[in-house]
Amino acid sequence: MAGLQPGPAMPDQRSRTDFYNLYRQGLIRAAVCVPEVRVAASGFNARATIELAQQAHDAGAVVALFPELGLTAYSNEDLFHQQALLDGGLRALAEVVDASRKLRPLLAVGLPLAVDGRLFNCAVAVRAGRVLAAMPKTYLPSYREFYEKRQFADAAAAVSTAIELLGQWVPFGNDLLLEAADVPGLTLHVELCEDLWTPIPPSSYAALAGATVLLNLSASNITIGKAAYRNDLIAAQAGKCIAAYLYSAAGPGESTTDLAWDGHAVIFEQDRLLAESERFPAGSQLVLADLDLDLLQAERLRSTSFRDNAGAHRERLRSLRRLSFALDLPAGDLGLKRRVQRFPYVPAGAAERDALCYEAYNIQVHGLAKRLRASGIRRIVIGVSGGLDSTQALLVAAQTMDRLGLPRANVLAFTMPGFATSSRTRDNARALMRALGVAAAEIDIRPSCMQMLKDLGHPFAAGEAVYDLTFENVQAGERTSHLFRLANQHDGLVLGTGDLSEIALGWSTYGVGDHMAHYNVNASVPKTLIQYLIRWVIATGQFDAATNSTLQAILDTEISPELVPAGGADGELDGGGLQSTEARIGPYELQDFNAFHITRYGLRPSKVAFLAWHAWHDKAAGDWPDNLPPERRNQYDLATIKHWLEVFCWRFFQISQFKRSCAPNGPKVGAGSLSPRGDWRAPSDAEAEVWLDELRRNVPEA
Repeated sequence: MAGLQPGPAMPDQRSRTDFYNLYRQGLIRAAVCVPEVRVAASGFNARATIELAQQAHDAGAVVALFPELGLTAYSNEDLFHQQALLDGGLRALAEVVDASRKLRPLLAVGLPLAVDGRLFNCAVAVRAGRVLAAMPKTYLPSYREFYEKRQFADAAAAVSTAIELLGQWVPFGNDLLLEAADVPGLTLHVELCEDLWTPIPPSSYAALAGATVLLNLSASNITIGKAAYRNDLIAAQAGKCIAAYLYSAAGPGESTTDLAWDGHAVIFEQDRLLAESERFPAGSQLVLADLDLDLLQAERLRSTSFRDNAGAHRERLRSLRRLSFALDLPAGDLGLKRRVQRFPYVPAGAAERDALCYEAYNIQVHGLAKRLRASGIRRIVIGVSGGLDSTQALLVAAQTMDRLGLPRANVLAFTMPGFATSSRTRDNARALMRALGVAAAEIDIRPSCMQMLKDLGHPFAAGEAVYDLTFENVQAGERTSHLFRLANQHDGLVLGTGDLSEIALGWSTYGVGDHMAHYNVNASVPKTLIQYLIRWVIATGQFDAATNSTLQAILDTEISPELVPAGGADGELDGGGLQSTEARIGPYELQDFNAFHITRYGLRPSKVAFLAWHAWHDKAAGDWPDNLPPERRNQYDLATIKHWLEVFCWRFFQISQFKRSCAPNGPKVGAGSLSPRGDWRAPSDAEAEVWLDELRRNVPEA
């Protein structure tokens, strides 16, 4: 089915010199316009339309949508049967067409057109001095306050498939798709007002045939509560169609004989609201948003149900007509008119974030409870380091015991200090176990590690300060080995603690190491979210004050594997000489950003870098989670973003999949999972070359 697959990469359109240009990154800028109109005053309406079209051009937009019958006004009623009004609408269209010669956007405007001896409520697409097509309204409301069938015929009544309009022959019908020849993935479909409110809108078929941007010229008078329902309707349609949806409702100047108008303009991308106008404006309005065509195509590429649905309507989709047009794309850095969340796994808004944390926490608890019931096991064995991941897993374990009606003493928690364990993390671990009332014990793994190092003939066993990979993994392996044998001894289940971020980056010791467990509740929870889950636990009083105090201390502690003594890991230290995970594999907030956009959408690394730059280059811009302390609000330049994205691509695609291919069970919690049985199936011996090459070729150093 044409239009369902992403277009080929365009090397000349994604060059390093144009890196900051949104059109070179698979995005387009769209405008929705609500002009002030006068009823039956077509000349005034044409000028108001042209003024907004000029604003859309100046803003760098390539699509501009206007309201239904906007060149005459919608509320003319029986005046639509007056020839003078129809002639005025045509003159207004001619003015818009003439003005469009100097304008970049494709304009979708509305007017009545007499065709085949009938009158049709039409949308007309105009671009660069040409009328591209005319599309009649498919469904005419004639109930409650609407009487459109009194004046107009519906699209099914049309005989002609092309009409003469302003001296040129143009396609006519509700079966038209407008394809941009020079923008891969940009296919437009136009419908009008009531079309959206039907059980199967025409745009549904258009989307299945490849339309990615759906336009609705609407009048849509306002009544109490209608605006919220209208938004819900648009969000549902855009979400089901995996498309962007632009909607323009009639505004100031329409007749208020029996109706009122709120001038509501919205832009949705799937179910996400990108832009919305002020309602009940005093004058004309324009809203802008940048639509991500790469994202939409990626979503469709992965949705087998979307493709199957298209196949079920194959014959109807084949009957749709496709018209090609060219765009004049603006050059240079136009900025970005869409929010790019710094933390894609963590909403910035408090209410939304709290709801997400509630669900995530309870998914973890529910998953673990089911595993214990199914296995008949009543005890959990867990290693507690005093770090974020083991803290979250221990909280889930304690809550699971409460949920199952079992004593928290059935959680057998062990802190296992090694050669680099700090007193701070050990004290935090002890305090947390004590506060939660679990069965707590400590096993010093240094003697068993030293014995293994001696057996291996490792230099450290002879007194040399050699802190290599073997030195680190001996400790990680000894901890896990102890936990599994403890589980044998106590008839328990080893609870894993490693999170999604570590799994993506391969930051674990394979096999008998922190890679393995009987069950892992954190497997699809990224590091950035775990921090907010713990903050949510504190804020909502899930446990007592003593527990909350310890949890805050853990949040304030540097992330470290604590496998190498202070001063022994050159180039991998924080300011205090502690071994720093993020100095080695990158800031988790950046790597979680990379993981989300690459695993969720399969975006090119250069596109991810573009989005990351917009999200992270200026800490004074954009939204932050309100409970993130100001001193932890960071920013990164493009060179830093590129460096850590290169690290991510190499680690994720080339050296880490073999660990993911045999990962323990664990519940899918949020937007992604790397389970080999779930969201991510990949070869363990792939090369990272294509991702690294794309990144290096298309992203400048600054």
